[in-house]
Amino acid sequence: MRATIPGPDGQFRCRWCPAAPEILPFREREWGFPVNDDSRLFERLCLEGFQSGLSWRTILAKRENFRAAFLGFDFDHITRFADADVERLLQGPGIVRHRGKIAAVVKNARRAHELVKQEGSLASYVWRFEPKAFELSPPQTWSVSAASVAMSKDLKRRGWSFVGPTTVYAFMQAMGLINDHAES
Repeated sequence: MRATIPGPDGQFRCRWCPAAPEILPFREREWGFPVNDDSRLFERLCLEGFQSGLSWRTILAKRENFRAAFLGFDFDHITRFADADVERLLQGPGIVRHRGKIAAVVKNARRAHELVKQEGSLASYVWRFEPKAFELSPPQTWSVSAASVAMSKDLKRRGWSFVGPTTVYAFMQAMGLINDHAES
């Protein structure tokens, strides 16, 4: 199976890109571009947690609803969410209504707030895990890496949830820490 296929403009792209009309613009404008903004990093880590067991297309279609529900993924604001907020979000039809994943966003917001106090920013923490060139596997061959395992373990040690190595690997791909574009 080829790693790339031609897009609507004839340019070759990773095989998964034209899977749905909304995926290609996402890939062209966001996926794999380095990100240093703490809110965007937190948002993506949360959305990758929600994506666990589902398709990215499902999450992407609901992304604006997630942003509204979680106040733009401003983790300082989310730290004030209480049990009543979790219950309210479980009733909202616009997001994935999974108690554990919703509660994880609230819990992780508190952990992110603590992490920023310790590290200066979420970005400085995350980018510490960027693998060196010699540590990288050929593109699109793995769903975890030594770096994603290390970040996952450290986040879990700090009390984060829904941050397994596969989820963290997808996050690292999306945020530009790992260039996983097919070579061609």
